Amino acid sequence: MDPISDMIISIKHGGLARKESVIIPYSKLKFAIASALLKAGFVKEVSKKSKKSKAFLEIGIAYDTEKKPKVHDIKRISKPSRRMYSGTRELRSVRQGYGVKLLSTPKGILSDREAKKENVGGEVLLTVW
Repeated sequence: MDPISDMIISIKHGGLARKESVIIPYSKLKFAIASALLKAGFVKEVSKKSKKSKAFLEIGIAYDTEKKPKVHDIKRISKPSRRMYSGTRELRSVRQGYGVKLLSTPKGILSDREAKKENVGGEVLLTVW
């Protein structure tokens, strides 16, 4: 029942199935998360498509030179049943810097590095590596 969890699992399983892209229902939050993943280099492209008054989000899966998906694992941290928040001082790197935490901040969806630069904390949505 959590649309963000459905989105991140679709991205992970699409990479494991060697798909070029995955299509999920559109929302502004999902688009912001996908754009942050694009900026971090974990997805190849993000585009909004629409068919008969329904909008969809097409996310291109990124692969490395050995044809392995760049998203090795993706984990939802803050869930509807338990919200997790983090200040700037509590932000730690994910997998010695190979991964990224995405936060929902007052300045939008930011990675952990961007949140430290902007000196803002927020709700920790997910980690990707």
